[in-house]
Amino acid sequence: MLLTSCAVNLWAAPGAPDEKLSSSTTLEARQDQAQADTYLPLVSNSAWEEKVAQDGFYDNPFSVSVFSADHGEDRERLWSQTKSIFVYGFGVIGVIALMPEEISNWEKDGELMRKWGDNVREGPVWDRDVFWINYIGHPYSGGIYYQVARKSGYRQWDSFMYATLMSTFYWEYGVEAFAETPSIQDLVVTPVMGWAFGEWMHQTERRLRMGDGKVMGSEGLGTLSLWLLDPVDSLGRGINQLFNRQIFKAGTGYINYHSQQIQSEGEAGLLRENQWQVQMHFQFGDGKPLTATSTPLYYQFSRDPIDYSIIGIGVGGGYAWLDNVWRVEDDPFAEFSLGLYFTNDFSARLNYARAHFQQRSDSEKLTYENYSISGQYYFRADSDFRPYLTAGIGEMLRDQDRDLKSFFSHAGLGLHMKLSNNIAIQTDIARYFSTKLDTQEDLLRLSLIYRLGKGNWR
Repeated sequence: MLLTSCAVNLWAAPGAPDEKLSSSTTLEARQDQAQADTYLPLVSNSAWEEKVAQDGFYDNPFSVSVFSADHGEDRERLWSQTKSIFVYGFGVIGVIALMPEEISNWEKDGELMRKWGDNVREGPVWDRDVFWINYIGHPYSGGIYYQVARKSGYRQWDSFMYATLMSTFYWEYGVEAFAETPSIQDLVVTPVMGWAFGEWMHQTERRLRMGDGKVMGSEGLGTLSLWLLDPVDSLGRGINQLFNRQIFKAGTGYINYHSQQIQSEGEAGLLRENQWQVQMHFQFGDGKPLTATSTPLYYQFSRDPIDYSIIGIGVGGGYAWLDNVWRVEDDPFAEFSLGLYFTNDFSARLNYARAHFQQRSDSEKLTYENYSISGQYYFRADSDFRPYLTAGIGEMLRDQDRDLKSFFSHAGLGLHMKLSNNIAIQTDIARYFSTKLDTQEDLLRLSLIYRLGKGNWR
């Protein structure tokens, strides 16, 4: 049975134009007066998958439209909420500054601007924050940034790029740099895991708003959940209601109601009419529902080939043959990686390896750490078995002492074996070169890669 789907946008004017205005100035004046009398929380732009992309738009799927907004995105909402984040940031600085240092991990001694400059020049470094801060708190923050763009009508890739810009320049090299050195893993984990977390937040909020707004039958839990899923928008709407006017552009548009300025034929002046805009998706035929298809719903509706499925998390280990300058026995190590698998031809990864090697002199244990950013180029892109070349840069660290770290570059070759859309195995061997220590060492690694979402479905 033939199964088809389509997206339909409907615009309807409930009645005849209700106002005749002699100029746009008069129009804006009346609008401002009405807004001052009673603030009504209006909805904003709809989701990207409810738009119809221009022909050829996805020919370059990694193009960035955050600053252009030529495809129906709500740039005014994005800019308004960005300004609100900067305002809230000053409040965050104050709250964290009042916390004990053992909780905030912020060192508060020293002149503020001098400390910011010193931290920026020193970083980025591999930080020692507790697990929940680095791998729960930061992804949640990235998800908040992501929500700002996603709910302003931007596609997933643009929302990820916005989260990257905000987490890098607003937080790591902005607010947080007043207290501590920018962090390598935060620069990567915040936007990348924030993409996955933010898309989950976006879809969860959407389902909640389009339902009865309750969680486990409770309106209170529903309200709290909506606040946690998008605190920036919730704060914006709260401030607007407090001052009874729109200070920050906030709201969520799945059914859009707005007042539209028009020009009526045969009459002088401008007219204004109220319009409803409704986005609906229809499915015809008695085949399987779209939720059972093998491709993501986001792609089904938007045709956008890029979604959070390009994120891959790796765990594994390997064996290190270190240079004699380390004076340790060769031994295995454990490793974690976080990557973006852009296409079947290219990926980029953050790798972190750690081991406790036995020193030859006194048999004491030496802590060895290795973190790097690398890129991979794959051959035989259409095959489940893909040889690849890898190269990157990073640092090696001895006993967690930053004064004993050494910069290195590395290059090698490996094999990627796809087991399913979500699971793959990667193995490679690479040589590491350090100019500071004049060393060369070889690392063999084996990793299990888990791709999020629908994984490598293309």
